[in-house]
Amino acid sequence: MPDPDFYCLHSEMCKTLANAKRQQILDALRDGEVTVGQIAERTGMAQANASQHLALMRSKGVVNSRRDGAHVYYSIANPKILQAFDLITEAMRESMDARNQAVGIADRETEEGGRR
Repeated sequence: MPDPDFYCLHSEMCKTLANAKRQQILDALRDGEVTVGQIAERTGMAQANASQHLALMRSKGVVNSRRDGAHVYYSIANPKILQAFDLITEAMRESMDARNQAVGIADRETEEGGRR
């Protein structure tokens, strides 16, 4: 079993990813490295706001950065981060679908009960 420091680091990684703006940034980085300007354009964020999120993500090891002249390029540090994000997304969609299906069944039963 991992030591308590492992769980602390795990928790910090999850907290880093538990933000809607940073999740948008992950999606913007899905196809490879891009600049802050491109991320801002793809997400609709202000460039300064995207930069702040990227700085935090870089400090937590979620993204890498590379400077080329006046541009800084960002990329996902480990493809497993995207895999984990995608698995959570899949589980969430399945849960929402099941909930919507249950609500639909309940609505139909209510409608049928009212017609009797």
